[in-house]
Amino acid sequence: QVQLVESGGGSVQPGGSLRLSCAASVSIFSLSTMGWYRQVPGKQRELVADIIRDGRINYTDDVKGRFTISRDDAKKTVYLQMNSLKVEDTAVYYCRVQTRIGAFVYWGPGTQVTVSP
Repeated sequence: QVQLVESGGGSVQPGGSLRLSCAASVSIFSLSTMGWYRQVPGKQRELVADIIRDGRINYTDDVKGRFTISRDDAKKTVYLQMNSLKVEDTAVYYCRVQTRIGAFVYWGPGTQVTVSP
């Protein structure tokens, strides 16, 4: 079982920045993937960015050049730095990890990000 603790959501004006954090209860070396997804009411949860154990990174096209995903192995934490936020970035953001052994997927509880004038 992996526990995930998210923080950093909130409200910001367009053009502003937020940084999300997700701390895992297990060593990052036991995880194959760490990432962030987001969901708005009535729509499917979608990938925002993820980072593979070997360091490869994926971003959805909407956030390329604005968001940066990173991880701190010692702190067992993955971050999502979000800059130049837009109204359409408003969503609940979820941390997701997958284990190396068994490929089990775990989700954080979600953190609300609201971008409004």
